[in-house]
Amino acid sequence: MSGGSDKAIEAGSLKRRATNSSSRRRFPTEEEKQTLRRVSDSLPVRAYFIAICEMAERFSYYGTTIVFTNFIQQPLPVGSRTGADSIQAGALGFGQRASTVSRLSTLSGPIPTRSGPFRVYVVPLFGAYLADTHWGRFKTVCIGCGLAIFGHILLIISSVPGVIEHSKNALACFIIAIIIMGSGTGLFKPNISPLVAEQYKKSKLFIGHTKSGERVIVDPIMTTSRIYMYFYLFTNIGALVGQITMVYAEKYVGFYLSYLLPTVFFLISPFILWYGRNMYVKAPPTGSPLQTTIRLWRLAMKGRWSVNPITTYKNMHAADFWERVKPSKFQSEDRPRWMTFDDLWVDEVRRGLKACVVFTWIPIYWLTYNQLYNNLISQAAVMVTNGVPNDIIGNLDPLALIILIPIFDFFIYPALARAGIRFTPIKKITLGFFVGAAAMVWAAVLQHYIYKTSPCGYEAASCADADGNPLTSPLNVWIQAGPFVLIALSEIFASITGLEYAFTKAPKNMRSLVMGVFFFTSALSSALGEAFVALSEDPLLVWNYGVMAALAFVADTVFWFQFRHLDAQEDELNHLGEKPAVPGSNKH
Repeated sequence: MSGGSDKAIEAGSLKRRATNSSSRRRFPTEEEKQTLRRVSDSLPVRAYFIAICEMAERFSYYGTTIVFTNFIQQPLPVGSRTGADSIQAGALGFGQRASTVSRLSTLSGPIPTRSGPFRVYVVPLFGAYLADTHWGRFKTVCIGCGLAIFGHILLIISSVPGVIEHSKNALACFIIAIIIMGSGTGLFKPNISPLVAEQYKKSKLFIGHTKSGERVIVDPIMTTSRIYMYFYLFTNIGALVGQITMVYAEKYVGFYLSYLLPTVFFLISPFILWYGRNMYVKAPPTGSPLQTTIRLWRLAMKGRWSVNPITTYKNMHAADFWERVKPSKFQSEDRPRWMTFDDLWVDEVRRGLKACVVFTWIPIYWLTYNQLYNNLISQAAVMVTNGVPNDIIGNLDPLALIILIPIFDFFIYPALARAGIRFTPIKKITLGFFVGAAAMVWAAVLQHYIYKTSPCGYEAASCADADGNPLTSPLNVWIQAGPFVLIALSEIFASITGLEYAFTKAPKNMRSLVMGVFFFTSALSSALGEAFVALSEDPLLVWNYGVMAALAFVADTVFWFQFRHLDAQEDELNHLGEKPAVPGSNKH
């Protein structure tokens, strides 16, 4: 949510008269919608505060989880009471058990950032349900913060001198800590994303002017997209700083410091939430919209079931499927008691379900993304690193995002708008799939040359000399920058747009739930990824990356042909219930 220069960010250069109250804005006519350039609006300060909360939470998550493997797997160095050691830090010494506990550690991170067990991703759905139904997003985020901080405190206790020497007790405290952290993050994560976008209150297109005098359309949807771009930027700043710094805290001071500093930094979040409690836009809970949605769908399906699944499918996609269950179609005496909403909400439900259907292909995208944190890290270990730890290479992804996001906001997206190109969400997600596939092609070609140049050929990962010293391919590890940067680019198109799509297409009282569904696609990807574990070792790694590339390309093709019609409906879906503007009027 960069302030930016007036020249670079068109939305920030809109004259003051363009941001007056709704009653004084002029809304565009249909002709103006087709001819005027669209820009995003300036962003409210309160949205910055929410983004800082997210940055602090991601710092705490990545800062702690980056050292989990060494904490569990490696033994406490001789003479150390903190786990610090300049050669190899360690604490509990459970060896291969680390793999099991490391998977549990993903309980504290239900956003699609690392592959993990399927059940973990149910937590955000529950957190979303509580927010939409009982607590509201703001209160749920606050409760999630409290739980996560309590978990962090237990994590510190598991690593302090006097506890860390007793491995079984420390492990028990550690597991309890990450379960509580996971519960807190499950409340925090699906609600912080819609909360940040809700801080921008305008919802209709309106006419504005740049400082150069150009008449433009200020588009709230583009503003939401921009909010999520910078929200994602703050996320990756927290991730990058947390991952890099805590590795050195673990190595030279001890695990207690690598758990303490993220906890202290995370304390920024509740302070900011409390400080702005009277400033934030807070959507209230509205009962049980999920139950009402299910009832509405069941009513719409009445009389449409058939023993022929093709007939049932066609009936579900009939033009009048939702029209006939709108409240206006019922006489007062025939209307169900639970039907307390209006026709517009039915249209919003239809739009939200369309978004959920769009997300059904996202797990294939996450398959390519998840290679960052397993196979690509292993690939780096069999190349020349010149002393750079192989797991540090993974930081190229958040670093690339920190660089690329402002470039897109300042230059690329404005240039596309000037050229009259509507880069709609479906186009962005399609391109994200394609770029993700390209990253896998790069990785496959690189793996081929690793096998070709490794002293051990197709057994590159286990290659060693007679004394047990590892032997690597002569290829330099920085060749891997290609797939890491391409994956970062794909995140801008697919992941950030997915957040935007979940927010803008969901009914207002179900935004957390639809956001939770988007996050849940990573769970599906994790489950699907288990089918390809057999390819994740020598000598099959070329096939692994090749299969991922092929799946992403095929899914991308199907995705585009299945959903390209939504591009033509983008304005209609975004502005449900709005009447066309009358030329020269100030109202819809």
